Amino acid sequence: MKLGPTTKILLWGANIWYFGEGMLGPLYAIFTEKIGGDILDITWAWSTYLIFTGLFYILVGKLVNRKKYKVKLLFIGYLLNALLTFCYLLVDEPVELFLVQIGLGIAEAIGTPIWDALFASSLHKEHDTYAWGLHTGQSQIVSGIAFGFGGLLAYYYSFNLLFTIMGIIQLIAVGVVYQLLLPKNNPDI
Repeated sequence: MKLGPTTKILLWGANIWYFGEGMLGPLYAIFTEKIGGDILDITWAWSTYLIFTGLFYILVGKLVNRKKYKVKLLFIGYLLNALLTFCYLLVDEPVELFLVQIGLGIAEAIGTPIWDALFASSLHKEHDTYAWGLHTGQSQIVSGIAFGFGGLLAYYYSFNLLFTIMGIIQLIAVGVVYQLLLPKNNPDI
């Protein structure tokens, strides 16, 4: 199967992104306990994240539909998410974690529907199911590897180093998307 250049760029950016984001995984629960949280704090923080993400997915999808500045908004969503990952370094108590989770939910809601729309529009119909399978499969594999690496960092070093490396990797993904997609000057994306 031959993938188009936009599809390849989106997959590369997403895989780098998933590596950075996937490093936290289930360690999130341990981090929450480390800042004084309990099972209810983990529950409410994750619920808050999911609710805000869901609401903003709908809002962003409606506002950005058929707009020509999608790549710039994708860049903003990725950048905001990376910056908010660094905010984990400032979290000392569960309330601060809730605020970071709300911000991460909004950032994801800016980037993900746009990524999905760009990816879908870049596919050739004869390979669309394979391309979606490739994207989903790669994201799971990359996240699994990243979680193992993140666990080693948190165990042998610290959550601070973990969050710093996560943010740096996410900034690299931002650079890949920005540098490779925007210069194409394609007014349709």
